[in-house]
Amino acid sequence: MQGNNTATQMTDKEYMQDLLLTSKTLTGLYHYATQESCTEPLHSQFKQNLNETLDVQSNIFTTMQQNGWYQTSQAPVQQVSQVKSKFTAS
Repeated sequence: MQGNNTATQMTDKEYMQDLLLTSKTLTGLYHYATQESCTEPLHSQFKQNLNETLDVQSNIFTTMQQNGWYQTSQAPVQQVSQVKSKFTAS
């Protein structure tokens, strides 16, 4: 009996979106693990893993942006100033 291969193939963009989401999740987990580690060797290892994951996440983002798969825009100066003043002591 031959199976019905009706699975939809993921596009390169979808793979990259999945990788970005996964790397963001790993970054969060490594950040938490680094904060909660109780020995220096464990803390150092988690911190190294966190930094490597941040580098991977940055590379994925850059690749997606270069391919037009992740659009960003500049925030208006007035909006930036409003947010900045909200969090700056007067």
